[in-house]
Formats: sequence, C-alpha cells, structure tokens
Amino acid sequence: MTLVTGDEDGSNAPHEDRPPSRAKRWEYGKFGGEHAPVPGWLRPHLAEPRWSMIAVLLVAVILQLLLPDSFVLRPRSAAPAIELVLCVILLIGNPGPVHDRHPALRPISLALISVLAATNAVSTVLLLDAILTGSVVTADKILASGASIWLTNIIVYALWYWEFDRGGAAARAGVRSQTPDFLFPQMADARLDPDFRPTFLDYLYVSFTNATAFSPTDTMPLSRWAKVLMMSQAVVSLVTVGLVAARAVNILPS
Repeated sequence: MTLVTGDEDGSNAPHEDRPPSRAKRWEYGKFGGEHAPVPGWLRPHLAEPRWSMIAVLLVAVILQLLLPDSFVLRPRSAAPAIELVLCVILLIGNPGPVHDRHPALRPISLALISVLAATNAVSTVLLLDAILTGSVVTADKILASGASIWLTNIIVYALWYWEFDRGGAAARAGVRSQTPDFLFPQMADARLDPDFRPTFLDYLYVSFTNATAFSPTDTMPLSRWAKVLMMSQAVVSLVTVGLVAARAVNILPS
C-alpha cells in the first residue's frame, strides 16, 4: 500500500470538486482498486480528547493505592500524588482535543507515564521477590496484588502505544507520518471502515490482548520499537501470571 504523491494535472481545485488525482489517491491493490479514496487514518482530523487517557490513569492510581504496603514503593503516597498533579497539569493545559500548541505538555505526559511505569515495575519486582523467596503471604493477597499489578501493566503499555504510534495523537491528527507503527485491520482493508482512526480504546485493546495471549492478535506491530515494547509486555505478563498462579495454587487451602 502506497500513497502516491505529486499532482500530474497541477490543479489546485478542492478534492471534492474534481475527480481524484494522483495526489489524492490511495492505492489498495486488490482491496480498494486504483481510485480508492484516502482512508480516514491518513486524512487530517481533529485529535481525540485526553479524557480517556486520564480516566485509565486514575484507575491505575486507585489500583496502586489498593496494593499492600509490602508491594509498593515507599513512601507509598509519593508516586500517586505526583501522577495526580501531572494529570491536573495536562487537563488544565489542554482540556479539549490533544494538540501540540503547548509543546511542554508532551514531555509532561511522557513523564507521567514513566512514573506510573516505574512504580508498577517496582511493585512487580517486590511481588515476584515475595513469591520466589517464599514469604508468608496469603493466597488472597497474592492473587489480588498480582491482578492489580497486571491490570496496571496493561494500562501502562496502552499509554505507551498511544503516545508513540506515528508520533502521538496530535501527530496522527495532522498526518505527519504516513508510516504506521501498528497495523489495525481497518487500515489493511478500508472496506471494513473507510473513516477508521485509531483512538486510545484501540491501543488499550491491543495492550489487553497482548497481555492475555502473550503475542499480537489482530493488530500487528510494524516498527522495531513497537515489536520490542510488545515483546517486553508479553514477557512481563507471562512471568507475572505464571508465578502468581503457581504460588497461589500452592498456598490455597484444600
């Protein structure tokens, strides 16, 4: 699939007022034919709001606060407080659709995800250490903590995918890059949804399926960084689920 650039007839008339030219044609080969229109994900559009990202971040903060003291970074209130402050800054700086008119907001968003990722990584290590060293922990605590850390991990990787795919939400809205890092089914065949544009929910789904299947399902990673991230998520998920399940089964009352 290639987007053909260059307008042979040199016309500057709007796309809607003239037949599709070479500059306005997406060639799908067998999928869309020679004169298939440009698909939705390659057309400039208004970016999605940040509320979905903030909503799942708040869920992650709640999951962190519910973890036992033995599985959290000390002081336990420090990381959640930082995350909440950064969430408020992002909402005040850009309450509507994501844009890049305030360039400092993207580093803040990445810092927020990094804090969440680091905190959850520490919790994962502490949980695995308790399992491997045979610490006296009840099965209920092991299962609940493992589920909380696993769900937070899904949120963390969904946020990474959303922030980095084709440069982030603002860059995708402006179509700064035509090379996707993730190939969703609707992008491979525009007949499924000609107006499809990936949103945060799509990346959350990718993260969830990768964490449960330990491999890509219907959405394929194309860039090397996407493959590395998905591979690391699958490894962390596999180790966490495997060890937590094995330990919990061994200490469950008969």
